[in-house]
This record gives sequence, structure tokens and C-alpha cells, in this order.
Amino acid sequence: QVQLVESGGGLVQAGGSLRLSCAASGTIFHINNMGWYRQAPGKQRGLVATITNDGRINYADFVEGRFTISRDNAKNTVYLQMNSLKPEDTAVYYCNQEIRRGVISGYFEVWGQGILVTVSS
Repeated sequence: QVQLVESGGGLVQAGGSLRLSCAASGTIFHINNMGWYRQAPGKQRGLVATITNDGRINYADFVEGRFTISRDNAKNTVYLQMNSLKPEDTAVYYCNQEIRRGVISGYFEVWGQGILVTVSS
């Protein structure tokens, strides 16, 4: 019923930038937390950044000031601006949104399809 569509990934050289977008569609009453996670080959999926509905932001330590997460509630979209990319940032990036479908319903988590970011050295 609710789907997240990610865009903006691709191939970039070390030191370059990419901007990821994740838009939710379907029956949506409210969206609480939004976040970005990533998974490299042979590793577990891990946190990149999260942003709450009231604007509180958390970043993983490896971000080191290079990334910025933001959201546009009118568009049901969360963004991840990534600058100064490193080869070790290469991974599949997944969007996550906590979505409430109606006034009576509770929240449930929805994941994007994953989008590949490749950083060459």
C-alpha cells in the first residue's frame, strides 16, 4: 500500500558528491522518523543518518560531517546529500520511513528498494 522510491545513486569518483532522494507514495496520514541505511558486501545493514519529525538528526560516526540529511514533509521525501565521498562509502543505500496510514492506525516501517552508490578511487 505504501511504497518508497529511491533515486540519485550512481558512480562517482572519490571526493565527489551525490544526492539521494526517497519519496513515499500511497495512503499516508503521517510520517514520523525517516532515515538512511547502507549495506556493503559481506556486512550488516547499518545506520547512516536519521531525522525525526521535529528535526532531530543523528549521524553515524563515519559521516564525519560529510553528509546532510533533510526532509520535505509536503513531498513525503527524505534526502541525503553526500559530499567528499570515499571508496569505503560504496554500498547499497536504503531509505526507511515510519508511516502511519490513518488516525486509528499505528506506525509501521517501510523500506526503499535500495540504490547503489559506487565511489571509485
